[in-house]
Amino acid sequence: MIPATLTSFVLILVLVIYFLSSAIKILREYERGVVFRLGRVRPVKGPGLVIIIPVIDRLLRISLRTVTMDVPSQDIITRDNVSVKVTAVVYFRVVDPVKAVIDVEDFFFATSQFAQTTLRSTLGKSQLDDLLTKREEINAELQNVLDQQTEPWGVKVIAVEVKNVDIPVEMQRAIARQAEAERERRAKVIHAEGEFQASQKLADAAAIIGTQPAAIQLRFLQTLTEIATEKNSTTIFPVPIDLIEPFLKKLKKAAE
Repeated sequence: MIPATLTSFVLILVLVIYFLSSAIKILREYERGVVFRLGRVRPVKGPGLVIIIPVIDRLLRISLRTVTMDVPSQDIITRDNVSVKVTAVVYFRVVDPVKAVIDVEDFFFATSQFAQTTLRSTLGKSQLDDLLTKREEINAELQNVLDQQTEPWGVKVIAVEVKNVDIPVEMQRAIARQAEAERERRAKVIHAEGEFQASQKLADAAAIIGTQPAAIQLRFLQTLTEIATEKNSTTIFPVPIDLIEPFLKKLKKAAE
């Protein structure tokens, strides 16, 4: 039979091992421990070695690292009555472990639910064009609204990013037609501006040439030179109006 002293020694050794394993906790650098002693919260522990009283104390580990949470796809109707599916990602971290434990049952689940409702309510106030072009402003507004809601829980929302916006096929075609019409409008505007600038330059050139009769003759000779360089079977020589103007005057006097 096993002696009573040996049995007592083994029992005491087991109790000591259980006490040490239950009393000694090691928290990593990014962890904090919220200790409840007989149901009442104690000051936050950690990081490093933490000693608690077994049975009396209960320790909850809270991570202070930034959490990346995907927001499931949400069906949203924009202000201009367009139905879209939007997905987003939320970056947040715990800044007050005590509030994250006491003030909310599950801060991760609560933040996820708030993110979904905030995404629907905020984007529902925007038009489709704003949702596609003003992404940074919408992200900032989502982050601000969600951070105000989670602040009482000791949770800090660092950023909210809209990842994807799924648009119906009919709306995609309409957007493509709109973009094509916009490109055509810009092309016509650019062409009209070019014509206007060219007409201004021609008017300036005509005003300068009109003040110098010799310039007209030089321009006439330059034109003949350009025509002669081409290999044409027919060459047209334009006659300046100045050469036939005296004959026109005589004909006019004779007619009178």
